[in-house]
Amino acid sequence: MTIRLLLVDDHAVVRSGLRMLLATESDVDILGEAGTSVEAIAAAEKLRPDVILMDIGLPDQSGIKTTQIIKAKFPEMAIIALTIHEDEEYFFKMLEAGASGYVPKRAAPEELLTAIRTAANGEVYLYPTMAKFLVRDYLRGDPANKTEKKENNLTIRENEVLTHLAEGESNEAIGRELVISPKTVARHRENIMRKLSLHSRAELVRYAIRKGIIKA
Repeated sequence: MTIRLLLVDDHAVVRSGLRMLLATESDVDILGEAGTSVEAIAAAEKLRPDVILMDIGLPDQSGIKTTQIIKAKFPEMAIIALTIHEDEEYFFKMLEAGASGYVPKRAAPEELLTAIRTAANGEVYLYPTMAKFLVRDYLRGDPANKTEKKENNLTIRENEVLTHLAEGESNEAIGRELVISPKTVARHRENIMRKLSLHSRAELVRYAIRKGIIKA
């Protein structure tokens, strides 16, 4: 499978470096580039990439907001944050916006490639040093981690949907896999979030990692 990729970064030199890095990968096809939020949204609509590498610090609008807008329009697109920011605030905000991965710019090329391929497969990738925020959040007693006693309240179907959601799949993709409509998937998702006292995608990812549904 060839992964259709869009590069979003306000520095041309960074985009050029990414092109050089990825040019030798036979399974990656770079469709285009964007240097602003407006350009990124337009490119996503025109090119329909499988994966978007998203910088957080865009000049006109943050990569976080840009991710929210793109995911609302195209939930099937996987977005990976590629950024200099390595603090909790940005990490959780990107997850809540719908990102399927978070990789610092200092990461080794192999890590970035792993993130791209993982996201393209509909799974969530977290850079190892970023996963510590999930652990720290759990140890602080985040409400998202007080749900173990409620786990058995999920139906068999809800557990199936939970597994697919944790892997970053869209409602449409889950519906195709389970042979149900996207609206039914959405209702199951609402029930899952309510039963497990979860309120965002970030909490869902934290829960899934803690329960071993996905690996950090």
